[in-house]
Formats: sequence, structure tokens, C-alpha cells
Amino acid sequence: MAVLFILGSACFLVGPMPVFLNLVGPEADAAVFFVGSLLFTAAAGLQLRETLRTDHTALDATGHRARWFAWEPRRIDWWSSVVQLVGTLFFNITTFRALSTAIDSPSYDRLVWRPDAYGSVCFLVAGALAYIEVSRHLWHRPPRSFEGGLVSVNLFGCVAFGVSAVGAYVLPASESDVNLALANLTTSIGALAFLVGAVMLLPEGVATDKRTAKPPR
Repeated sequence: MAVLFILGSACFLVGPMPVFLNLVGPEADAAVFFVGSLLFTAAAGLQLRETLRTDHTALDATGHRARWFAWEPRRIDWWSSVVQLVGTLFFNITTFRALSTAIDSPSYDRLVWRPDAYGSVCFLVAGALAYIEVSRHLWHRPPRSFEGGLVSVNLFGCVAFGVSAVGAYVLPASESDVNLALANLTTSIGALAFLVGAVMLLPEGVATDKRTAKPPR
């Protein structure tokens, strides 16, 4: 899960950069965004599964496998994981549409990539819910722990993605973006925050594997 988040974040980190666009061209750049969105979706699906594994009702008879989905509306971590997954699906649609545009129109300027507002809102809600679960309140300082640092970094990335959506909004009167440079910059900043959060998950995942490993016979 962490590796998928790292790879997906890397795609969204380099995708908005003009240097990268000039290097690979609009079609390849659009493909990087689309691949990144697919990696995010795969990682979000695994995160939802891990969330369900924390509940004994989601385990099978062996106690090792969890269902891929269960209705757990009383759990804030479940809502956070589900909303995040939905957000990645919105990004799948947006980036695929951008990929089709880039292929059909070679002159398409990849810098006008518009982060999907629905996906950005979903990420923001998911990040806020995860933060509230750890800090007990959105306006409370997070605890000085691994979980507190992780939710803080991820929430910062979600806010950056939300700002990018605002900056990429097209004004009806002028048909121009509110602030294209801001949209691309905050997309990269948000992706960098997600990458940092994903890297933080790596040692935690290794520790979990060691705790759950079966002793040799």
C-alpha cells in the first residue's frame, strides 16, 4: 500500500512541472497523471481493506483475511477510507479525460490540467476525518506520535490539492483559470506531502508484518 502511494504521489509531483512537460511531451505527461491516479486507487483500496482488518467482524474464520468492503458507518476511519477511495475514482475519470484530450489534440497544453474538484473535496474530507480520529477535534493539535505526524502531513497534502482545484477553476467570463501557476504548484506540493506520508508508512508496515508473522514450526 505504501509503495503504491509513493509511486502515485511521484506521478502527481512531477506531472505539473513545466520542465517535465517539455521533456516528455503532453501525451506522456497526461499518461503519467492517469497512471498516478490508478496507483492511488489501488492504494486506497488496500487502505480500506486494512481499515476493515482492524475490526474483528471483517475477518474470516482464519482471522487473517478481511472483506474488501463492509458497511461500518459508525467508524470514522471507515468513512475516511471510503471517501478517499471515491476521490481517487474521480481522479481516474479526470485524468483519463485529460489523456484523451492530449492524444486527440497534439497542441493541447498539459499545463491547463484541472484537478477534479470532486476528487479534491473527497481528499479534503477524508484527510480531515483521519485527523479528527487521531486528534479528537479538527482544531486540536495532533499528538506527538507517529499517527499524529502522519495525519498532519496527509491533511496538509489534501488542503494543497483543494487549493489547486480553486486555482484551476475556469472563470466563465474570461474562460481563463483563476491562477494556473498556483494550481500546478499546489498540486506538486500536495503530492509531495502524500509522498512523505507514504514513506512514513514503510517502517510501520514492516513492523506490522513482523508482529503478524507466524512463528516457525
